[in-house]
Amino acid sequence: MDPIVTVTNYLNAVILGMVEGITEFLPISSTGHLIIAGNLLDFIGPRANTFEIFIQLGAILSVLWHYRARLRVIQGALNGDSQSIDFILNLAIAFMPAAVLGLLFHDKIKHYLFNPVTVSIALIVGGIIILVVERRSLPVRVIEVDHMAWPDALKVGFAQCLALFPGTSRSGATIIGGMLFGLSRRAATEFSFFLAIPTMFAATLYDLYKSRADLSSSDVGLFFVGFVVSFFSALVVVRALLIYISKHNFSAFAWYRIVFGGLVLLYAWYFPGTFTD
Repeated sequence: MDPIVTVTNYLNAVILGMVEGITEFLPISSTGHLIIAGNLLDFIGPRANTFEIFIQLGAILSVLWHYRARLRVIQGALNGDSQSIDFILNLAIAFMPAAVLGLLFHDKIKHYLFNPVTVSIALIVGGIIILVVERRSLPVRVIEVDHMAWPDALKVGFAQCLALFPGTSRSGATIIGGMLFGLSRRAATEFSFFLAIPTMFAATLYDLYKSRADLSSSDVGLFFVGFVVSFFSALVVVRALLIYISKHNFSAFAWYRIVFGGLVLLYAWYFPGTFTD
């Protein structure tokens, strides 16, 4: 194997691992950023798609690690604790809408919408929506995640369905949706983190199963590097975001989406050969 190609691939793995880890839990769309970054790095095709799917596991595990004490609710549910049971049921309820729609439309979404132009449009539209929501004075009914009722969880679950459109942002859809439905900023953010665990595990494992033919033992090192970088960068972001939202709203992320999406559209307009669908 050409050593230059090897070094380039590992550098791409580090860059994409950082992109995944940094953007996964921010309301700016990790999928959108990976699609754009992959095109700019010329790291595209079935093998690259499988790599991008795999490194999501690193980001998921960062949430599991951060909330490892809180996730003892599973043990509490097994022991019959009613609050723990309610929490797990809420996650299951919120998980179902996107799971069903994802299974029904997965292939069509991948085929028609996974390209930089549609992602950029979604980034801009999502940014505008965040700005509109942040300028409203929203009533808060639910202060803590443990105070959520099943209708609250179901509403957030339907909001998560919007993230099936690449560039929308799963965390953005669930956090902003949760705030619109009466959750506090912190409750909406934490529930978004918890909901990411079953949602991303299911989506990632399903994608990996469908892409199993593209997996190769020669890519183990490449995948491992991307996974580790994704884990540690996501862990930093999760902790930083919880501190950030205690004093700030999401307007900065909205402006970032609009500016970044606009720049990508301009770039695609002036250099149409750069991006490959």
